Amino acid sequence: MTQDIRANGPWDESEVEWDGTERLDLGSLLVTATPGVDVQIQVDETSGAIAIVTLAVQDAGVQVQVFAAPKSGGLWDETRKQLASSINSAGGLVEEADGSFGRELRAQVPAETGLQPARFVGIEGPRWFIRAVFLGTAARPGPSADLLESALRGLVVVRGGEAMPVGNPLPLQLPQVDDVNGAEQEAARTLPLPQRGPEITEIR
Repeated sequence: MTQDIRANGPWDESEVEWDGTERLDLGSLLVTATPGVDVQIQVDETSGAIAIVTLAVQDAGVQVQVFAAPKSGGLWDETRKQLASSINSAGGLVEEADGSFGRELRAQVPAETGLQPARFVGIEGPRWFIRAVFLGTAARPGPSADLLESALRGLVVVRGGEAMPVGNPLPLQLPQVDDVNGAEQEAARTLPLPQRGPEITEIR
């Protein structure tokens, strides 16, 4: 089932032909260039590590995190239950349904302006797990959702052979930027791919 869901990506590095396709190298995650989609990076101020990668268009985005997972799979089943419980406890609404990536959660989550729609999906690969949250108009079917799902399928996970506790985030890093000053390094945290779409600063 897992392999069927990933028939068109996201990919493990062992499944990819290295044919010169342009990809943004974030360490454990490679982002394939998708016309109209920006890559935005949220850095943890304490550790300096990348916390969340967002694939964004004008009115929507999908936040992506990648974790170590067991060979046997099943992490999404466990995570889905925890997410649903957390959303309900916070006063949100959530239902489980079948989607493009298998079972997913369709939710209304609390935000500063009230409840906002969100769609949670989980994708399991060889000893890794991607958790993705579609926000804005991409939380519901439509052109933004289709474009961001395509961008999500273009991701390549570089798991590595080291042992890691199940559920630990795989290490991500900013791309190498040569000879830049501090301001330019800060600007590099939002990295457009070729033919990018309109920028957004926040998804509410």
